[in-house]
Amino acid sequence: MKTKFNLIVALASVAALSGAGIAHADDDDLQEMAVLSKEFGLISVDEARKKALEAKPGVVEEIDLDSRKFGKGFDYEVEIIDADGAEWEVYIDAKTGEVRKTTKEWF
Repeated sequence: MKTKFNLIVALASVAALSGAGIAHADDDDLQEMAVLSKEFGLISVDEARKKALEAKPGVVEEIDLDSRKFGKGFDYEVEIIDADGAEWEVYIDAKTGEVRKTTKEWF
């Protein structure tokens, strides 16, 4: 468990120093999210990332575009590691850019 935590912190540090915004994003996933955001009139991945970091400063580890239950729209789920090494999930409404929810991961 501690080794996994150290690896995550190391990857986050490298990403922060290299200027990379998303440490574990796959190019295909980013391209697919960009296409979906255009087709459905959603905010961009970059806009969602910016909103999430305003809500919870840190390093973005991962970002996904998820459909809400019962056809209620889409959210960007942004995983962030803060300066203390805590992991957070920030949910951004993909249509409006509103921060819907911020939760700390307890593992």
